Amino acid sequence: HVQLEESGGDLVQPGGALRLSCLASGNFHSISYMAWYRQAPGKERELVAKIGSGIPTEYLNSVKGRFTVSRNIFKNTMDLQMNDLNDEDTGVYYCKGGFYYDDDNAETWYSEVWGQGTLVTVSS
Repeated sequence: HVQLEESGGDLVQPGGALRLSCLASGNFHSISYMAWYRQAPGKERELVAKIGSGIPTEYLNSVKGRFTVSRNIFKNTMDLQMNDLNDEDTGVYYCKGGFYYDDDNAETWYSEVWGQGTLVTVSS
């Protein structure tokens, strides 16, 4: 099984910065993509940033120029550097990824996994 663990959520003032991290662990042999989603109170979950092999990196329009997503393929981690935060960035940030793994019969499977989320609160 694959697990994703987010960290870095905190309370930050408007205009501040925060860096989120996501660590993938478990039995898998490759990752097709990793992504950050967020869910604000009373709103639907939305894609914030997505990065993967062979696909263009994409961002939610409202975070372009402020957020930067990056991956370390050797450590199986993904970070989200968030600058110039505002109150609309408040929410639970979730890590998601697509993973290839082999079962006991050496058959390859694909599974998408979510993390538990980390809370980001932007408030003065």
